[in-house]
Amino acid sequence: MQPKVIFGNAASEGAKRWGWFMGHFITPDDDPRSTTALEIKWGIHKAGDCRTEWAVNNQAATLSILINGKFCLQFEDEEITLSREGDYVLWCAGVPHCWVAQSDCTILTVRWPSVPNDSVGVGLLSQGNGE
Repeated sequence: MQPKVIFGNAASEGAKRWGWFMGHFITPDDDPRSTTALEIKWGIHKAGDCRTEWAVNNQAATLSILINGKFCLQFEDEEITLSREGDYVLWCAGVPHCWVAQSDCTILTVRWPSVPNDSVGVGLLSQGNGE
């Protein structure tokens, strides 16, 4: 029988999965953290860490909340900088994005639903500057 209360540390539990500690990828399948409803990531980034390749989630919406530091997300038509604790950005499925940590920071990210192979690279996108 699975426990009704689970506790741990998001940073250590997600260390082998780029910070993701809850979602469809958790084994065994009967672990309460194994779910197709959502994914949760505790992202600890050093200043300068970045995802320079554009990526998109085909089915999942994403919410990123700044815990501390400064974090910038780039979308096709705008750039959003999270700089105060609690700042967040929410984007729908199908929206390409990339990001850069502008300082050492911690980000809590929730993505729903949790779908295998949903996040894919989309190559270079036009950024409206003619390049």
